Amino acid sequence: MRKNGPISLLFHALVVAFVLAPLLIVCLVAFTPGDTLSLPTHGISLRWFRAIFDHPNFVDSFYISLQLAFISATVSVCIALPAGLAIGRFQFPGRDFLNALFLSPLIIPTLVLGVALMRLFAALGVAGSFGWLVVSHVVVITPYVLRLVLAAVVGMDKSAEHAAQSLGAGPWTVFRRITLPMILPGLTGGWLLAFINSFDELTMSIFVTTPATMTLPVRMYMYATESIDPMMASVSALMILITGVAMLILDRVYGLDKVLIGQQA
Repeated sequence: MRKNGPISLLFHALVVAFVLAPLLIVCLVAFTPGDTLSLPTHGISLRWFRAIFDHPNFVDSFYISLQLAFISATVSVCIALPAGLAIGRFQFPGRDFLNALFLSPLIIPTLVLGVALMRLFAALGVAGSFGWLVVSHVVVITPYVLRLVLAAVVGMDKSAEHAAQSLGAGPWTVFRRITLPMILPGLTGGWLLAFINSFDELTMSIFVTTPATMTLPVRMYMYATESIDPMMASVSALMILITGVAMLILDRVYGLDKVLIGQQA
């Protein structure tokens, strides 16, 4: 295999630096001792991290986002598992339509989806409900889980299932003892990816949240429209940390290269 030349390596290094530079700058600004968004050139301080706890609204929104992401990711896995097994293993009328239906949120701009959901919830009289906020996030993140589940189902070795069936194992036993453990990395990776996307979702959430169910990204956006100070950088740094840890776990459990392949499949 031909190795990359120096120009190719330099290009990739510049791309990586371009992507990571804003994140690095935000994390550095979070430690500034000053009152403005500036790099900490005269020492570092944790004052703006402590300032987060002086704003209980941010803490409440963090717990709302955490709870919302956990529930939404779990519900998405429960939906994507049977859907992925059906689409990946069987031929039936409407199979392609069902697959396209589940993946359709990926091609709809989240802004359009947010406005549509806001109008729907208002017509149903359920605007501001946490349960319907979960529904809206499930709609957005389920395609990510489904792609990884499909990749795991299509790529699994079915000989073990056939051997278990030939030895008299029933369908539930085969699923519980053979199928589920074999696709578990895909399920876990899909759950983590869905959790990350739900926790960081902003555009659609702006239209379906209320002051009682405001998520952390929406709270940050609303705060930034009124004033910008280094506390925003400290909250952003914490979100970057949480997302980074989740991505690291995803890479350890499933592999980021497999995630990219599953999304492109």
